[in-house]
Amino acid sequence: MRARSLGVAAVLAAALCAPLPTAQAADLDAAFAKAAATYDVPRDLLVALAYAETHLDGHGGKPSASGGYGVMHLVSNPSTHALEEAAKLTSQPVDALRTNDAANVQGGAAVLRAQADALGLDDAARKDAGRWYPAVAAYGHTSNDGTAKLYADAVYETLAKGVDARGVRVSGRAVQPDLGKYAEESRALAAATDYPGALWVPASTANYAVSNRPIDEPIDRIIIHVTQGSYAGTISWFQNPSAAVSAHYVVRSSDGQITQMVREKDRAWHAGVSSYNHRSVGIEHEGYIDNASWFTDQMYRASAALTRNIADRYGIPKDRTHIIGHVEVPGADHTDPGPYWNWSTYMSYVTGAATNPYTPQKVCGDGYSVIDTQALGTSGTAYLLYNSANGNNCVATLKSTSLGTATATSAFLEVQGSTRITDSGNFTYYAGPVRAAAADKCVKWGGKAGSTSYESPFEHCG
Repeated sequence: MRARSLGVAAVLAAALCAPLPTAQAADLDAAFAKAAATYDVPRDLLVALAYAETHLDGHGGKPSASGGYGVMHLVSNPSTHALEEAAKLTSQPVDALRTNDAANVQGGAAVLRAQADALGLDDAARKDAGRWYPAVAAYGHTSNDGTAKLYADAVYETLAKGVDARGVRVSGRAVQPDLGKYAEESRALAAATDYPGALWVPASTANYAVSNRPIDEPIDRIIIHVTQGSYAGTISWFQNPSAAVSAHYVVRSSDGQITQMVREKDRAWHAGVSSYNHRSVGIEHEGYIDNASWFTDQMYRASAALTRNIADRYGIPKDRTHIIGHVEVPGADHTDPGPYWNWSTYMSYVTGAATNPYTPQKVCGDGYSVIDTQALGTSGTAYLLYNSANGNNCVATLKSTSLGTATATSAFLEVQGSTRITDSGNFTYYAGPVRAAAADKCVKWGGKAGSTSYESPFEHCG
């Protein structure tokens, strides 16, 4: 254990003592445990980082769009050389790091530990997963602190939710990260976006063409893409001047968060065919075409709301002639969004009245039944529920509009004689659950969605 305090170089001998198993025979869970122990990296954090990057899918050694390899997404491109760094730190061949899961995990652990060493994390600090936040941010090799924070936040959000994939499990646990220099970093520049609710993170000016659409050129197509990489990684790649590629929007898998990177008036380089770049808006979706786990309902709904908004503003028909996949661009050599993209579901959200996928019972949990409701205009409904088994009330506010887009929503519950409990923030589908023991007590409850709020008197007494 003392050798680890000396940094990555001091643990190389231990890392090289035992031969790595082949990619086919590797036990991925054991690989994470071994790499974490060898490089003194928190095992669950290492898994969360890998899952945020690739969903633990090495894609048979094929690179991501930004040149990342394996479950740890070791990047090798003109500006980032994490793969080569991993080879140097572990003395493993580059080919093994690309294709062998166990080698790749060790390479990722070594690179992450090197970042921690550069930041001066000592033995004690390395035991605290929260202290690794700046090292995780650095692992993303992003072009600025704002994108680095976006990257690290995604990893810690994954750690909080937990992971269960390919025989590797992490129990969800909230970790308070030590943000360091990122504490005051904003995720987006203070600039208006074409789509309300989107973050603004500009692509490199080397990766798109300034234009004056639709005045000079009409916009009559919306093109659906899959990033072949992670959300934060794609944003970083579009900021890299060597990429020579961009899209107008990027949509996150986990919750449908949307980042705009190129103004709609300008021509993003996304379609691979110049004439279609001139006439279209491109929307990238986090994930890989051969892994259906990335295509969540939250992503579909958020992207469909964006597509519907774009189509309405430019008078684009909401049909499959005008809303197409990259694979359908004449002359394009891409296959995205691929066989797992559900066009029927997506287009139903684009063309139909979207419905909230959650119910009050789903939000509050088993045993709760609705005992009162209050419509919040057309924006949502506040619900009061009761669980007769434990005497608890629960309040949830479900949105009816702006589904999949984070908007101001709240729910509160106040048991007479006790302090009010409130859940308030920018939420995609609902606020709550807010629960409190209220047997034989009167309650005041309510919430807000859109511009409409409701507060009940004390009622439902016992």
